[in-house]
Amino acid sequence: MSSDFTRFGFLRCALVAPVVALGDPLENGRRVAAAANDMAEAGSSVVLFPELCLSGYSCEDLFYGTALLRGVRSALAMAARSTADHSATVVVGAPWALADGRLLNCAFVLARGRVVGAVPKLHLPNHGEFYDGRWFATGLDVDAAVNDAELGDFEITSDQLFQLRGGDAADPVCFAVELCEDLWAPQPPGARHAVAGAELVLNPSASNELVGKADYRRDLVRMSSATRLCGYLYASAGPSESTKDVVYGGHLIAAESGAVVGESERFALGGTHLLVDLDCHRLRHDRRQSATFRNAPRPTPYRIRAAGQVVEMPLLERAVDPHPFVPADESEVDARAAEILAIQATGLARRLDAAHSERMVIGLSGGLDSTLAFLVCMEVLARTGRSAAALHAVTMPGPGTGARTLAAARAVASEAGIDLREISIDPAVSQHLADLEHPADLYDVTFENAQARERTQLLFDLANKLGGIVVGTGDLSELALGWCTFNADHMSNYGVNAGVPKTLIAYLVRWYARHRAPPGLASALEEVLDIPISPELVPGTEEDGVAQHTEALVGPYELHDFYLFHYLREGAAPDRILALAERAFEQRYESSTLREWLDVFLRRFHAQQFKRTTLPPGPKVGTVSLSPRGDWRMPDESVPPVLGDR
Repeated sequence: MSSDFTRFGFLRCALVAPVVALGDPLENGRRVAAAANDMAEAGSSVVLFPELCLSGYSCEDLFYGTALLRGVRSALAMAARSTADHSATVVVGAPWALADGRLLNCAFVLARGRVVGAVPKLHLPNHGEFYDGRWFATGLDVDAAVNDAELGDFEITSDQLFQLRGGDAADPVCFAVELCEDLWAPQPPGARHAVAGAELVLNPSASNELVGKADYRRDLVRMSSATRLCGYLYASAGPSESTKDVVYGGHLIAAESGAVVGESERFALGGTHLLVDLDCHRLRHDRRQSATFRNAPRPTPYRIRAAGQVVEMPLLERAVDPHPFVPADESEVDARAAEILAIQATGLARRLDAAHSERMVIGLSGGLDSTLAFLVCMEVLARTGRSAAALHAVTMPGPGTGARTLAAARAVASEAGIDLREISIDPAVSQHLADLEHPADLYDVTFENAQARERTQLLFDLANKLGGIVVGTGDLSELALGWCTFNADHMSNYGVNAGVPKTLIAYLVRWYARHRAPPGLASALEEVLDIPISPELVPGTEEDGVAQHTEALVGPYELHDFYLFHYLREGAAPDRILALAERAFEQRYESSTLREWLDVFLRRFHAQQFKRTTLPPGPKVGTVSLSPRGDWRMPDESVPPVLGDR
């Protein structure tokens, strides 16, 4: 396992909603310092506290008092000094009085024993239960310098970024701050901060609880991280701030590029905290890949302040999904599967209409891929009102075909009410090999590919005869590995599975069996799922009649799908992919096994691009696609990256 996950772009952050003593800054300063120290010991590089937590957000007219403001300055100095004992950067809220008479609601950034900078709240709510405008001035035009012997020299302005220094292996990370209502504003400053270079946006807040507001708040944080392609940390005041008609829940939320990656329970009377490991590597990749983000207007260059340090992470606490293409949440299963099937069927139906064709021709082998493609064709029949006669399923047993898959193909078609044409390719393959003067018992690549090309020829010629189109069955995983015969099963008029990886194929067929299929078809589909994956291009000699087990030849598809996702979706280098695989599969595969198949994936992925360059069209289903017309372009002759020692 890796000794430091910061080298792969991860950053541990802490959000804290402490118990606040209203109007007692020194006590609050002690609590902030103690909590920050605990979070630093847990490996956090950033520790975020709520808005005005050194005084209490609910102090109301006490904000005018000299005693409170003096106490806040002392508490701020105490909290700042405590950061000299660790490498973390602390962000804490407190009021601050300017020499010109304005009182500001600020977030102070503390590191290395001093105040690094302060960011004023720009948008002040002054409606309903909120009265910020009664006490505070907007920070929109504030750009003030502070020279303080105890606190240090710093500036108060919104146009500044704070940089966490990278260690020996880690890259530096920049963050910015916006406060509470700033997030809810029509033009949130956080959007400007993001294009100025902030990879993280921190929000110290005091957002009260109302029925349904937590959902709105969560969506707002999540979508802000999506539109800005950033990490977003949101820490709201806890129950100890509750007073009169207003109740606070201590809602802590962490989001990353459109997904909530951590969230606290609300209403914890004793305070609460949240630790999250953010993936800055993925954020950087998303920004590089997004033309919209790249071309967004940049604001006047921000001042960059040196804050704390990126703290080493010997262990990654964040869960790594071993099957990133498959929904982890069971509640999503039904909706996600139905949507994928709808995308596939809609694309195929449109291709039929554009080709002025009424018929679909598909090779049905009894394997997973052709079975899903067949189910997509069935969905087209249902959606377009075509009869079963519009679907022409053909099974073409050859020298390597097993009895079990042939029986499965027959059962699927029969239970679906579709006539299955059976054409043996044995005579044609024998004649073809004889013409090539190829020994009939030499089971090499020529022997194998002759079968695949004979089947493809039959399908296209039958489609010409019927005035139909050939529906391709190959999936995304096979295309990534090049596990298809060039100008054979690699080719079709429309490849419905081109955007669906193997792990998702099985999931979709299983979902269809359990939620859509009548009992007979469901049983036939379960049998397909139970058959080992095989190209069946060599006569079987084993008990199950299968001589070639695909996963024994090229590796487990669950690993290749994992590698594919992280290589394409995140642009990850091999050492990061291996580290994540060790985390995701730590109870199932040895590191040496993961390394072996990752090396196979990288070599095959780069060597087989020539097949993907000439792919037929097919529907894009998820964020990872290998279409040469859309998502993925690379030279056919590229050299794969080397997986070195770590």
